[in-house]
Formats: sequence, structure tokens, C-alpha cells
Amino acid sequence: MQCKGFLFDLDGTLVDSLPVVERSWCRWADRHGISHDEVLHFIHGKQAITSLRHFMAGSTEEEIQVEFRWLEQLEAKDTDGIVALPGAHALLRHLNESQIPWAIVTSGSVPVAHARHKAAGLPTPEVFVTAERVARGKPEPDAFLLGAELLGLAPEQCVVVEDAAAGVLAGLAAGCHVIAVNVPATAPRLNEAGFVLTSLAAIEVSKTADGTVTVTQKM
Repeated sequence: MQCKGFLFDLDGTLVDSLPVVERSWCRWADRHGISHDEVLHFIHGKQAITSLRHFMAGSTEEEIQVEFRWLEQLEAKDTDGIVALPGAHALLRHLNESQIPWAIVTSGSVPVAHARHKAAGLPTPEVFVTAERVARGKPEPDAFLLGAELLGLAPEQCVVVEDAAAGVLAGLAAGCHVIAVNVPATAPRLNEAGFVLTSLAAIEVSKTADGTVTVTQKM
């Protein structure tokens, strides 16, 4: 796989925030009498506002925004147990050292995404696309298209690295190469991902003198 830059999802891809995400959404589910399983089955990889609109169909936008702010504050303050996933630090350091452009493209809002990024101690990306910057969240391609544009690259020059089914669909819809990491085997169109991996540590990136970036899977 050849590219010129990378677009990384954050939660579940670079950062292990699953306990925090599920704690927060379960507390929200309890407030509304919705089963934990129903909520947790839907939310992953999507913007919080998308999930809230799904579960609060029939509510006013003002009511949904109140719940969004409540949930956002809860998630932004809870960073207990957040760590970088295996291979994340080494891969991002290598990209920086090799002067290969990369961005974080997340469905999280600024307070939540920045809190988790900081808690994991990850390098700061040149471009950080959060939910506020796009009208349509994953699985729509908007966030990855914006990430590529801000890096000054065409979508087909970018590799999307994702852990969620919605993110894989968004990357493919954007016209990017896709690396799926720990994506459920039942995810739609997973067979169209360039690599299907279980860890970022399996990604090897090299750059030649002419600037060509090659991505391979470590054997």
C-alpha cells in the first residue's frame, strides 16, 4: 500500500478509552431507562449527537443539546484508565521522524477528544478534526475528506486507520485506503480494507528518498 499521509481515528484506534465510553453511556442510558446493551450496540464510531438523536427521536433539538452537554462534560472529565494502544506511540513517532503527514480524525467533540489525547500522552498531530468541524459524522465521508484536505492531500493519497465499522465505511466512502484494526469481523465491507489487523504494532511504514511512502504488514 502506498500513500502520502495518514488519517487516524482516536478512540479504539490510538487510545483505549472503551471503559470510559461505556461507563458514560451506561450512566446516560440509566437516566433514560434504556438498556445498556441497546445503547452500546449502537454508539461506537459515531458522533455522540448522532447517537442521541437516534435514541431521543421525537425530542426537540434543544432537549437533545442539553443531553449532549451533560454527556460531553461527563466524558471529558473521566480519563481514568485511558492509555495509548500498543504500537501507537512508536508509529506516530516514526511518522514524525520521517516527516510523513498525519492527522487525527475523530467523532469526539473537542473537550472529549483533547482530554483523551492528552491522557494517553500521544504526540500532537498537525491536523485534529473533531465532531464540530463537519456537518455529517461517520459513516459519512466528510471528516476524512476534511482531514485529507487540511493535510494538503487527495483522499486517495491517504490511509485511514480505524477500529469501528462506521469509520471503515467512512474511509471507503471518502476514497481512501483503509487499515482496519480490531474491527468486528461482521463489519460491512471489511473485505475492502487493505489490511485487517489486530494491532498498530503490525504496521510498518517506510519512506524512500523520492518521498514515496510504503505501508506493509509485519509478518
